[in-house]
Amino acid sequence: MTFPRRRPGTRRSPPALRRAIGRVLAGLILASAPGASRAATELQLWHSLDGANGALVARIADEFNTSQSAYRVITIYKGPYAETINGGIAAYRAGAAPHILQVFEVGNGTMAAAVGAVKPVSEVMSAAGRAVAPEAFLPVIATNYLARDGSMLSLPFNISAMVMWINLDRFERAGLDPRHLPETWPQVFEAARALKRAEPSRCALSTAWPTWAHIEQLSVWHGRPVATRANGLDGFDAELVFNKPFQVRHLQAIVDLHREGAFTYSGRTNRGEARFVSGECAIFLTSSSLYGTIAAQETFRWAIRPMPYYPDIVDAPQNAILGGGSLYVMQGKTAQDYEGVAAFLDFVLSFPAQALLYRNTGYVPVTRAARADAEATGFYRRNPMLQVAVDAITRRAPTRDTAGLRLGNMLQIRDLWAEEIEAALAGTKTPQHALDDAVARGDAVLRLFQRRTAR
Repeated sequence: MTFPRRRPGTRRSPPALRRAIGRVLAGLILASAPGASRAATELQLWHSLDGANGALVARIADEFNTSQSAYRVITIYKGPYAETINGGIAAYRAGAAPHILQVFEVGNGTMAAAVGAVKPVSEVMSAAGRAVAPEAFLPVIATNYLARDGSMLSLPFNISAMVMWINLDRFERAGLDPRHLPETWPQVFEAARALKRAEPSRCALSTAWPTWAHIEQLSVWHGRPVATRANGLDGFDAELVFNKPFQVRHLQAIVDLHREGAFTYSGRTNRGEARFVSGECAIFLTSSSLYGTIAAQETFRWAIRPMPYYPDIVDAPQNAILGGGSLYVMQGKTAQDYEGVAAFLDFVLSFPAQALLYRNTGYVPVTRAARADAEATGFYRRNPMLQVAVDAITRRAPTRDTAGLRLGNMLQIRDLWAEEIEAALAGTKTPQHALDDAVARGDAVLRLFQRRTAR
């Protein structure tokens, strides 16, 4: 490439302009050189998984980054679920949202109403010439993440179920048969009392996420609604209905055990899981996602069992509602960014990523293809305890009362419900009074949320 000489008398360009032109020409020459490549577009994924599960998220991103050169996904741990969703919304308002935000199931109502902040996954995938259809997912999984038009609002990612974790060594020391573990709530109560008698200073029974365990999962597992309007899936005008005799009966049983010292309250979130991991608690209800942490410890024998049920309730148990989270795409990015987001989401749905999730964690395969792969390879025959979570969400076809839960401002509502459970445990309210107040206070939040979203 040659350039004409400056003619006599012509004016020389200013130095700054010459330098700018030089940089442009250098870029053009570099871009046209053999083997030249464009820098990868960086995409941020904010998530709430730490420990072994967080390492797996990073591994999935690394494998995607290795599989192509156009995009680079950067995974950023933003703290517990509640902090991540609040941080993501605040970042969007400040114009600094991530490309992808992992949101746990409690935030689905809030995100579904955030029309201006969220870009539906179906729209992102379609614009990039890729497909994602509800039919590709296991039935109860798909229903939780649909937009009102039936398309996918977010992408199911780390899906878990509540299960019962049991310390087999503690059972044996209490004279209980570790080969015949409890299946019903009355059997669990009996075992908890035996465990308390055997080791009075230690925790016998506890749960993480008390509202998830003793209101949400309890109700749905027994075919009872938490709220009208298909537990909020059909609209934000849902009303709470879990203050019925069945739920009151269960809370009374938990209160009685607490007074006896056989039930230990472990806080409003999942931080109490450490009590089971350390061996302090013998029976613990929490997410199947604890598997990676438990499998890494070698201090006691353990087992996973389904959530207990009341045998006198007709057709119980039904199916569990989902735990875990999904991936929401945030608004405000470029078309090129969204092409990269679509490529990553497509990778998440592919065999390598799905296999990494269900083979190494307590999360379940989210697609029909992934579950078929697990069955064809005999994975669950070799790992029967991991099948407990899969069975929990697929044991029955979902009904209007068991398909899922989507309530606005659920983070705030859960705190209100937890306050009422705490009042019952402290003896300042009867279980009926506590659940009546939980419904009334929760409904007030729902009505405020409904008015704000209707604007």
